[in-house]
Amino acid sequence: MSTDETSLYIAPDGGARCRWCEAPGFPAYLHYHDGEWGFPVDNDVRLYEKLCLEGFQSGLSWRTILAKREAFRAAFAGFDFERVAAFGAADVERLLQDAGIVRHRGKIEAAIHNAARAIELRAECGSLAAFFWRYEEAAQPGWRAESERSRALSKDLKKRGWKFVGPTTMYALMQAMGLVNDHHPACVTHGRVLEARRAFRVPT
Repeated sequence: MSTDETSLYIAPDGGARCRWCEAPGFPAYLHYHDGEWGFPVDNDVRLYEKLCLEGFQSGLSWRTILAKREAFRAAFAGFDFERVAAFGAADVERLLQDAGIVRHRGKIEAAIHNAARAIELRAECGSLAAFFWRYEEAAQPGWRAESERSRALSKDLKKRGWKFVGPTTMYALMQAMGLVNDHHPACVTHGRVLEARRAFRVPT
């Protein structure tokens, strides 16, 4: 998501926001920007959920996925990865018939596959959060689609057998889950995220 100096807009409350969340008629986008995007997360279920949803977003917009998020949660057992890892062929067919989600066989099967990888990773590292937060980084001025650390994270996950975890997808996850604060410096949420990151205890 772009954070260069042309990427601001004035929201209905008069405050400047990152332009990507400007979506007249879809207030959930602004709420997501103000209340979730960039704030640090150490909850394993939320990290797995976001990884799955970023995979489903590939080729689509985040607005599309956000509008379907509750349907995804219902379809994927609240993204409880222990439950998702037990999904079988019948669940794949069920999901392919669910009009509330993105019905892409490869992405559905990757989400189930990655649930098993998440269980393995938790057993190895203690938590998904402890693993992902190894890749925390400082924000850089200007727009970028990926970073050195997102490429390293992608490479590490691929070595462990994860799917749909390319460096661009991983950078989007890092932005959303607070591993990097990519709110525009003039965005009203930028400072709130900075404070949250200062107070956050990085999981180990």
